[in-house]
Amino acid sequence: MPTTNTHEIVLRGRIGERLLGPFLDDFSVAFDETGRTRLVGVVRDASHLHGLVAYLASINAELISITPVIPTCDARSAS
Repeated sequence: MPTTNTHEIVLRGRIGERLLGPFLDDFSVAFDETGRTRLVGVVRDASHLHGLVAYLASINAELISITPVIPTCDARSAS
């Protein structure tokens, strides 16, 4: 099974750009119809992930999930 460094981080509520400043360069930000904020981007290593979680805790963001994103591109169809 291939490993991935891309992760989706889901937060409760719509978190504004001012608070998400540190994420904006490396993550795409989207808001879904249930009022959640979804961040998708590359997590370099465990310490990077811990730093992201610590920042989210410092702004009192309610973390719902952190999930690895499995690439949907089939390598066989790319040839």
